[in-house]
Amino acid sequence: MHRSTTTAAAVLAAALTAVVTFSGAPEAEAATGCRVDYRVTDEWQGGFIASVDVTNLGDAVTGWQLTWSYGGGQTVTQIWNGTVRQSGAQVAVDNVSYNGSLGTGATAGFGFVANGPTTPVPASFALNGTACTGSAPAPDVLAQAHTAGRVTKSGQYSWPGIYFEGRFRGTGVGIALNDSVNEFDVQIDGRTVATLLKPGRTTHWVNNLSNAEHTVRLVKRTESPWTTAGEFGGFVAASGGEILTKPAARTRQIEFIGDSLTAGYGNLSTTRDCSANGGVDRNTNTDLSFGALTARSLNADYQVNAFSGRGMVRNYNGGQAGTSYRTYYDRALLNVDGDVWQNPGTWHPQLVVVGLGTNDFSTALNPGEQWPTQQSLVTAYKAAYQEFLNKLRTRYGSGTTILVGVPQASGTFADAARQVVEERGDSRIRYWNFGDLALDMVGCDWHFSQRDHQLISGRLGNVIAGLNLAW
Repeated sequence: MHRSTTTAAAVLAAALTAVVTFSGAPEAEAATGCRVDYRVTDEWQGGFIASVDVTNLGDAVTGWQLTWSYGGGQTVTQIWNGTVRQSGAQVAVDNVSYNGSLGTGATAGFGFVANGPTTPVPASFALNGTACTGSAPAPDVLAQAHTAGRVTKSGQYSWPGIYFEGRFRGTGVGIALNDSVNEFDVQIDGRTVATLLKPGRTTHWVNNLSNAEHTVRLVKRTESPWTTAGEFGGFVAASGGEILTKPAARTRQIEFIGDSLTAGYGNLSTTRDCSANGGVDRNTNTDLSFGALTARSLNADYQVNAFSGRGMVRNYNGGQAGTSYRTYYDRALLNVDGDVWQNPGTWHPQLVVVGLGTNDFSTALNPGEQWPTQQSLVTAYKAAYQEFLNKLRTRYGSGTTILVGVPQASGTFADAARQVVEERGDSRIRYWNFGDLALDMVGCDWHFSQRDHQLISGRLGNVIAGLNLAW
């Protein structure tokens, strides 16, 4: 419709509740999602009236500013239910005193008069600096859950031993997961209350707790290098409760790098043949590996970046030629070629324990492998180990202590690893041989048993006590 200038002026006189105010930007919180409905409700030669509704799809805010730009030379001259600033094509509308609070899902509306054409209609709006795309943002699942592991911003993970820790008040808590491959323990106030066996997409609830503050911990027991990454969806409070600020990160940090022996492969089994007692996954618990046990005894955060069957240069029995543990080490998601974990800047371990070599040397070389002799394999192993130590040194700095661990009292592996350390000449790179006749190796497929992991953890604790770590 087109109205005369006189008619339009009469309409405005009745509608205006606030006049144009040129002011600075408000002290508004960041919004995390929004939707805007922009409508031209009247127009005439050289001007128009517009109505705008903005819906907050993110966290509640107590002050808002909506911004956009005009592409046709339009200028706002009067406004109601808001205050406006305009600089060239850029328009910013701030809330007024009575409509500044905008909860999740709430809508605020304002209208204005502008000079200029009705087109082009602005297409890009932002609420408190966040683009209004019309949809809610993905939740920050780590905002209220502590983890030290290699987890993506969306909560995806691959490595064994990944854990998530939270705090809540109330009589119950839900744990949101999407994982049909792995097995998990759920711990409340330090006690395991449930084991989730390949749970799929679910929210697992723990209820009937005392109405008080509690801690919750979800820990991944199993390996899953070849599958689609699992996904943690966060903790959810039961009715009447609330999720509290996440636990603080621990000041001590330890990274464990290795193969199946480090991952805790089959450590719950009491027989080396696991075909009749549930298989390897059901008998594996990385949370009871020597690394996890040692870290918890020292109140340290930890990563268990272990991959069964992988060696420094050669995998078990020469499998997957052309790859090694080093192919995967930098990844967060092991099944994604070229993936690189983005350290959030919080992971700076004072101690790194490396155990790679069992798979390089435990089986005889096969015809056609790239190493014609055992000595050529040793040479390649030592050179690759030095390169790997260079990477760790560059990444974590000269203050980090590195233990080169060997689970065999003697032999080619033990000799090669010892020579790596000797040739390095770095006082903060140490050789740690934990081969012992007391190890029974009755876990699945001749791996460490739970008793073995406890024994190794105790011995590692003694070694760490003598390192004078700066933590």
